[in-house]
Amino acid sequence: MLLGLLGGLKPYVLFKRCLIDNTTFRLHYQYTFGLLVLASLLTSAKQYFGDPIDCIGGKDVEKVFKTYCWIHGTFTLPSQLTGRQGRDHAHPGVGPHPSTFDRDLVSVTEEGDEVRHAWYQWVVFVLFFQALLCYLPHFLWKAWEGGKLAMLLQGLDQQTMDGDEEGTRCRRTKVVNYMARNLRTHNLYVYKFILCEFLNLVNIVWQMWLMNKFFGGQFTTYGYEVVRLTGEQMETRVDPMAKVFPKMAKCTFHTYGPSGTIQNHDGLCILPINIINEKIYVFLWFWFCGLVMWTFIFLCFRAVTIFSRYCRFLVFCGRAKSNNRGDIAKVMERFWFGDWFILMQLCKNMDDMVFHELVIDLKDRMETTKSAAYPPLSLGEKQSPYSSPS
Repeated sequence: MLLGLLGGLKPYVLFKRCLIDNTTFRLHYQYTFGLLVLASLLTSAKQYFGDPIDCIGGKDVEKVFKTYCWIHGTFTLPSQLTGRQGRDHAHPGVGPHPSTFDRDLVSVTEEGDEVRHAWYQWVVFVLFFQALLCYLPHFLWKAWEGGKLAMLLQGLDQQTMDGDEEGTRCRRTKVVNYMARNLRTHNLYVYKFILCEFLNLVNIVWQMWLMNKFFGGQFTTYGYEVVRLTGEQMETRVDPMAKVFPKMAKCTFHTYGPSGTIQNHDGLCILPINIINEKIYVFLWFWFCGLVMWTFIFLCFRAVTIFSRYCRFLVFCGRAKSNNRGDIAKVMERFWFGDWFILMQLCKNMDDMVFHELVIDLKDRMETTKSAAYPPLSLGEKQSPYSSPS
């Protein structure tokens, strides 16, 4: 059953034939999306991990005690997180309150002197919601892109078949004609792409803030605390996984006795669901931190390519390694940032030899086209790539 559910993720994690974005985009809407959906499925796979909660309570309320604790949540005591298990406390976070202890063997906690855990029934929904948020920037870009790149490619993303050189040349000529007719008109297209790239960063930072609020301010340093734990003494260290995702917790149920007196039913609950939750969120902490750094660095690189024509020239040369740098420079003389971006998108999808010939065709067209409206720009010119032609 689980394999059948995972099979539904296949279209989202496989590489698409026509790539309208880049690796950073795919880290968000393919890999992060797939990881979050997988995590959501794992937390709901009751047949593999058993009941999410089991409780030991009073015999009089045994039938409803488990349901009550699942709905209203459990709690742990911060004062019982340190010490040796079996000597200082039964389980981390579980024990009598240090200042009050009922003689009928019922622990009584003071208001606010406990850590409540009522979030675990929401984990499956929050993870799935996060997955949808990771897909949103790609969805917006796909709608705004409108199939422009696929229309330009017209099969040029496939290797040339024997005997079809004429067809390939014809399709290549159409691309050159399009670029010549629409020179310096693609900046709005690339504005939208950069906006979606920025949304990727905003989304992942906001999700880390969301998870931190969801876990009561414990997620920000969660992964770091887990790593740091290995160097501390057993008696004095506080296990962050036991603090955020307790496997054993307390639960108190109040009922009325036969005479109307309020009775406290103290219980001990085991939370098998937290065995998988703690692993999921340790992995997500490191994944999200790495993704934030990767996305931020790439946005810095994007900013450099926006304001530096020479940087764009070097990137162009790195992509079109078989082409002469002089030919590339002649193409870049008339290209603005949006035109360069379109060409880089085509390069990622085209066969190397086809793109090699496309650059030569573009160079020839740029040499023969002498338009006063589109004067050549030197690679060192300071003019903004977004300014309008005079």
